[in-house]
Amino acid sequence: MKRVIFFIIVLFSVLACVNEVALPVVTNFRTEIVKNDKTVPVKVKIINTTDGADTYKWTFNGGIPATSDAKNPGVITYEKEGEYILKLEASNRDGSVDIKEEKIVVKPAVNIDFKVEVLENNFSPVTVKLINTTTGATTYDWFFQGGLPNTSKKQHPENIVFTSAGKHKIILKVSNGEEEYVLEKEIEVAPLLKANFEYSVPFEDDDYQVPVKVSFKNKSVSATAYQWTFEGANITQSTNENPEIILENPGIYNLKLKASNSKNEKIVSKTITVYENTNLRVFKDIKLGINTSHKNNNIGAYFSTVTRKVYTQNEITSEIGKDIDIVFFGLNESFTFNKFISPDKAQTLAFEEIPNAIATKLINKQESCNCSTSVSVASFDAMQNDTFLKNLNVNETVEGLKEFDSLTKPRIIVFETADKRKGAIKIKEFVKDGLNSYIIVDIKIQKEAK
Repeated sequence: MKRVIFFIIVLFSVLACVNEVALPVVTNFRTEIVKNDKTVPVKVKIINTTDGADTYKWTFNGGIPATSDAKNPGVITYEKEGEYILKLEASNRDGSVDIKEEKIVVKPAVNIDFKVEVLENNFSPVTVKLINTTTGATTYDWFFQGGLPNTSKKQHPENIVFTSAGKHKIILKVSNGEEEYVLEKEIEVAPLLKANFEYSVPFEDDDYQVPVKVSFKNKSVSATAYQWTFEGANITQSTNENPEIILENPGIYNLKLKASNSKNEKIVSKTITVYENTNLRVFKDIKLGINTSHKNNNIGAYFSTVTRKVYTQNEITSEIGKDIDIVFFGLNESFTFNKFISPDKAQTLAFEEIPNAIATKLINKQESCNCSTSVSVASFDAMQNDTFLKNLNVNETVEGLKEFDSLTKPRIIVFETADKRKGAIKIKEFVKDGLNSYIIVDIKIQKEAK
């Protein structure tokens, strides 16, 4: 019995000793950067893995919130760059205390931007000044497509020079040590300066016989100023972009343009040759259709010495009608009945009436006109100016207006337009082609009545 009582006493003593041993606190936690974004605002998630603690005292210097007594405080936000200490002081009822600290580095937010300033103008060579307004970055990598230099690692690089025409990219890559940002902009360099021009003359001056009006179309590239020189013209100098001049004397003229911008100048020269005024307009190989060809709108029977065109029936308008000088009537492909008639009398020979028609005096048959007019094939071919025509009297008679056949070839028809210009027609060929038969003629006429 005494032995049993002894063991009971010893057991209680042992148990009493065990209850008096305090449990230790082992403080531990880990952090996770939300979305791995280490630039402000930075959000830090706290995962508490502490053992043996009953109470927790968190301190987040600079964070939101700044303190917490929760076992798991959740997510802490840092809105300013810097280095911060996260501190946990954990304890239990036995008085055990343990502390852990961890440093968090918060990078500044990166705002990438830069300005491109073109110095002077965008004519090659172009000098570009870069103004870097990026904030929060610690490294800078510049790339200048086609530039000199073509790269730089400076925060504020030196001026860049671009010489080749076209669009050029300027690329900036920056980093704050954690994240990289890229911004791209573009500049355009105008093409290299080039001087060039074209010139043209009006329709009525296309034989380049004086006086000739010359109009210029400037084709220069990247030019801002123009200096023209026209020696011998009615004006010898001009600064207009597209000037006009008049050349009043026959000869070869030198046309010179100096095109420039603020950085360069180029010169181009061309020549133009103008001729003595013969006052003679020459038309060769004109086709005039017989009646059926004209009405079927295949080969016209109307000709204008003003517009220099042949017209079929369906092409005649009131505007065109007033310019028709010559009307040919061919009865059929055998050419037994042919006649040139005045436009204002076209309706008398199976044609429709020509609107706004004018009168032309004609001699179809010089051999029977009983008039003083005489134009031979040789004199027609020899005409180099209007001297012969100027002295010609076109005496229209009944016999001279009569029809002719195809037996005489070449045949010369003499005429005088409503505005007193004198001319002659040489029929060279009578071409049989069924309903589309036609004649081939040459025409010589004064450009102006004199």
